[in-house]
Amino acid sequence: MASGTYLQTGTPRRRVVPLPPGAALLMLGTTVLLLGINWPIMKTGLESIDPLWFGVVRVIAAGIVIFIVALAAGRLRLPPRHDWPVVLSVGFGGIGIHLALVFTALQFVPAGRSSVLVWTAGLWSVPIASIALKEQMTPRRWVGLVTGVAGIVLLFEPWQFVWSDHDVLVGHGLLIGAAILQASVIVHTRAHRWETGPTDALPWQMLAAAVPLLVMALVGEGAPQVDWSVGFGAIVAYQALLATGFAAWAKQIVVLSLRATTVSLVMMAIPLVGMLASMVALGETITAVGAVGVVAIAFGVTICILAERADPVARVAAVAVTPAS
Repeated sequence: MASGTYLQTGTPRRRVVPLPPGAALLMLGTTVLLLGINWPIMKTGLESIDPLWFGVVRVIAAGIVIFIVALAAGRLRLPPRHDWPVVLSVGFGGIGIHLALVFTALQFVPAGRSSVLVWTAGLWSVPIASIALKEQMTPRRWVGLVTGVAGIVLLFEPWQFVWSDHDVLVGHGLLIGAAILQASVIVHTRAHRWETGPTDALPWQMLAAAVPLLVMALVGEGAPQVDWSVGFGAIVAYQALLATGFAAWAKQIVVLSLRATTVSLVMMAIPLVGMLASMVALGETITAVGAVGVVAIAFGVTICILAERADPVARVAAVAVTPAS
């Protein structure tokens, strides 16, 4: 199962019917394209609004859509007390704080590079799970972790850094922090046994995300100042309907229809699409050393994912935890 497992209870519950493999792969590929293209779209959106308020707008707009869909489907119900810790973990940390870190960092770091650094959550979940869940650090996991971290160093190219540029350092640090936070949420969700399920919890996760974002925006940025335009309205609609609403729903469906490893490996194309889309839309570039770093990160994450498949106790589709980015 995607995010933890389900406890069987006496309460009947509507079950989602898996898709045929071909349809599931098409949906997965569409989700990868939508989320990859979203990186330059988010970068462009920050030209019209402050980062924390952008997070508020995205979460509230998406939350409205998700609540309406859940209500229409007859699935809008409060999660049981047993599920609330992970609802708050995913909503507060995996979506709310995560978006705050990512949107703030996007002011200083290219969108393509940001997409790669955020995707390193698959690396950081390995040592975190080793500590929190007592999962064994196998040789394969060590190889994946070390290779991925080496790739991060190459992507950073610290010898090229202007170390006096505080904004660049903070931006990269925020992205790594967002990845580590996401990894922590993944590990927490992995250890949880659902009574309802991640799909039914999604509306309440969006609500849990909106609260910290709204407080941080009011305290950190004051009253919202938005340069509304048709273009920015389209960006908000994309965030709500496609990058959050559709993507969150699609992730849950494909994880029920395909192997967790297949989903995780295909979703690794998101940062590649993000980098290519940023090059085309924003004119971003990457050096040869940086490209080697991207390959090393991809290899490291792949090794970690394959190590998950080899461990029957720790199988999980980490990509289905949150629709944050």
